[in-house]
Amino acid sequence: MKILLSWLQEFVAVPSDGRKLAEELTMLGLTVDSVEESDGDALFEIDVTTNRPDCLSHYGVARELAAKNAGAGGLAVSFPDGAAGKERARRRDPIVAILATDLCRRYSARIIRGVKVGPSPEWLARRLERVGVRPINNVADATNYVLMEYGHPLHAFDLDRLEQGRIIVRRAGEGEVLRTLDGVERKLTASDLVIADPKRAVALAGVMGGLETEISPETTNVLLESAWFDPVTVRRTSKQQGLHTEASHRFERGADIDATLAAANRCIGLIRELAGGEIDERVADVYPQPKPAPMIPLRRTEIARHLGMEVPSDDVERVLTGLGFAPRPRGKTKWRCSVPRHRVDVSREIDLVEEVARHYGYDRFPLRLPASSGQPARKAPHAAKEEGLRALLFGLGYDETVSSVMVSKDTEEFAEAPAVALSNPLSEESAMLRGSVVPSLLAAVQWNRNRGQDTVRLFEIGSVYQRQENGFSEPRVLGLVAAGDRIEPALNQPPRKFDWLDLRGDVEQCAELFDLGTVRFDDQDLPGYYRSGHAARLTAHGATVARLGQLSPQTAEKWKFRQPVYIAEILLERLYSSDLRQPRVRPISRFPAVERDFSLLLPREVRFENVREAVIGLQIPELTAVTPVEVITEGPPATPERYSLLLRVTLQSQQVTLTEAELTGWNALIIERLEKGLGAQVRM
Repeated sequence: MKILLSWLQEFVAVPSDGRKLAEELTMLGLTVDSVEESDGDALFEIDVTTNRPDCLSHYGVARELAAKNAGAGGLAVSFPDGAAGKERARRRDPIVAILATDLCRRYSARIIRGVKVGPSPEWLARRLERVGVRPINNVADATNYVLMEYGHPLHAFDLDRLEQGRIIVRRAGEGEVLRTLDGVERKLTASDLVIADPKRAVALAGVMGGLETEISPETTNVLLESAWFDPVTVRRTSKQQGLHTEASHRFERGADIDATLAAANRCIGLIRELAGGEIDERVADVYPQPKPAPMIPLRRTEIARHLGMEVPSDDVERVLTGLGFAPRPRGKTKWRCSVPRHRVDVSREIDLVEEVARHYGYDRFPLRLPASSGQPARKAPHAAKEEGLRALLFGLGYDETVSSVMVSKDTEEFAEAPAVALSNPLSEESAMLRGSVVPSLLAAVQWNRNRGQDTVRLFEIGSVYQRQENGFSEPRVLGLVAAGDRIEPALNQPPRKFDWLDLRGDVEQCAELFDLGTVRFDDQDLPGYYRSGHAARLTAHGATVARLGQLSPQTAEKWKFRQPVYIAEILLERLYSSDLRQPRVRPISRFPAVERDFSLLLPREVRFENVREAVIGLQIPELTAVTPVEVITEGPPATPERYSLLLRVTLQSQQVTLTEAELTGWNALIIERLEKGLGAQVRM
């Protein structure tokens, strides 16, 4: 909300020091995001929370300041009546009928005849522009001016374009069509509320007026609307139509039902001042079921319990009286307070305690620690495991990132299970809960690269959300993403690009923290966003623990990545089902280790995992390591059917020095197993 200091000073005496006033507003809970000073005036950008629609106007902010400064010479504010005198209401005019009384509890209307529509005077147009409203004409500008001044939305109809000059507030017919002021033809549903005449709908209640009854240069007679509409209905219609306006912004948060007629009187007087004309003495104010203001008790003990100190009774009554709550003492221990209609956020005793705290001053309360419950702090069940993963990844050069769990529907392709859509999303970019951490990590890479940071290594630990037959699940996952250099350039050292085998090594180290037993890599059940031949799945006990690899070219192109990007997804619940691996100590052998190399030609479908398992399966007690030394997939000695692998086997005994005869026997066993079991050809 934009607030002009000069406009504010028309209601309440406040200092001209914009910075000082900004501090005061912030301490009242109206956070000032910025102050722009020009031509001796100050413009405040105030962050008004959704529960305080009463502060979405200059009058509302002035009301807060007046209550705060009442004890220091602040001026009380009132709601001026621009159509006072003989033109005050004398009887109800039958031009308004409310058929949907549950959605429109009050509708006030005033008529002015003989207006001359034209541009607004410079002072009014300049004020509207300063607070972000585009001037249109003097009649429409008057409604917008009163909206910014008093916070109550109004709408002006061309009276001569209304059939029989009548207003009917009703539900829309299913499929009924209305062309709104923006020129869009909108198809309505039975859940929408419309303003209509006996012939057709002329406005979308609380959101936007219709094009057929808009104020034009030919307009001479005006009907002014000032009403209260159901917040839920306005919100639903606004979302369904994709139409957010200044009016809907206020109605969907809760308008002041007591301000309808007062706002209409103020506006009709301003229209006469700007466009001339004669105000009709008749006033329509249809209010079918007026309700008394709600009453809330406030106990002195509750103030002390929540705020940690006694607040003097005089200060409590001063604050609540200034805010319009009219506290009435009930003995010496409590008050009974009447809640004004504009305070839609106040419904409980604790709300009144908060009002006292805000205006008494948070800075006046002593700093104290809350009383301890005596319960010792406890770590989460998997805290140690998570800390171990974080420490490892930091050591491997990754940085941690935290992203929003609300994502757009464009990310559904990354989710394994059906998406969890939000019934009332904040925006299209936050329409569902994420089913994968991959899109968030890719967005982080994209953000960094757009700012010149090409080498990126990030991880995120968090939950993903999945729809299941009996409800929902929130499994925790660890996501990794890497791009750019693995080794950055240095003196006498060229850079080396990160590749998917580097990522595989990082994932293996994460898995090695846990006692998973035998783990295997394969290329089964990989999603389509992984590049074939450059991705793998890590399994333990037959279950998938992780997926990793290079982003597929199609997905990379969609995200506008011109260089390879590598991703990994680790399912933490399956990882956490195993205990952390405990260090095991064994004595260093006093006898030398022996390394034997085998140059093999293997069928293309045979992987190193198969070779390693075949050698380990011989159960040679002295076998300590099986490692690949060199792989050649193209060019001699590789062929179209086979690739070359240089395999190194390490043997060592804890008791004796190995003899040549023993080594020769084991060599023969290894060669026989590889030839018969895997179809290997031993070159040497």
